Amino acid sequence: MVIIVLLMVCGGKITLAEETKSIRIASGEWSPYQSKNLHYNGVASRIVTEAFAHAGITVEYGYFPWARSLEYATSGKWDGTFLWFDTPARRKIFYISEPVLGIQYVFFHLKSFSFDWDTIADLQDTFIGGTLKYDYGQAFQEAEKSGKIKVERAPSDELNFKKLLKGRIEIFPNDLDAGYEIIHKHFTPEQAKLFTYHTKPVKLAPHHLLLSRKNPENENNIKAFNQGLQYLRESGKIEQYLAESREGKYEK
Repeated sequence: MVIIVLLMVCGGKITLAEETKSIRIASGEWSPYQSKNLHYNGVASRIVTEAFAHAGITVEYGYFPWARSLEYATSGKWDGTFLWFDTPARRKIFYISEPVLGIQYVFFHLKSFSFDWDTIADLQDTFIGGTLKYDYGQAFQEAEKSGKIKVERAPSDELNFKKLLKGRIEIFPNDLDAGYEIIHKHFTPEQAKLFTYHTKPVKLAPHHLLLSRKNPENENNIKAFNQGLQYLRESGKIEQYLAESREGKYEK
């Protein structure tokens, strides 16, 4: 959508304002990344909004069940959707951006527990927590299945963090940013300070913006977005926004 505005100013002069371009993005709820209940609609939404803003494009978000968001973007009813994996099948339907975020799973632990690891084999004598039905990557899953590591699975991430605090497990793999949201939401500020994480990822999963090929403008839109994304990355803005999210600053 392109809107051209004429402005009348004092002295009878008329100024033609710059074109204002907007794009409509379908989203699901995935806190802390995408949510209408967070400031900036979440940290990933803030990155997407500001990357487009760098090119003079405003973003309208719609929130739907995930499958419907993908369907709306596929049909061109909405211009695009995010955050998704890049797959060969999706490349036939969408213009796919550079990674918006490399969502990473890390091992959380207490600061009082001295922990280091390099390979899964290093974890064989460590008490590990996990959440039912979660996949923590091929190496982890195979080591658990073969009995090389012992993993005690619990029904929820929140419960695993509580077990971690009580010392019932020593490490727990979780999405870094989602993990910190759980910590800030369910623990006191004093308790939150007791948690930390190992910087080596257990699993790294790049996620992308998808823009529908049904809209001919999206070929240029994805290029503009990638340029804005590069600017945010090189300026340190993305790391700033992620750090603010991990400190709980996006909670309303």
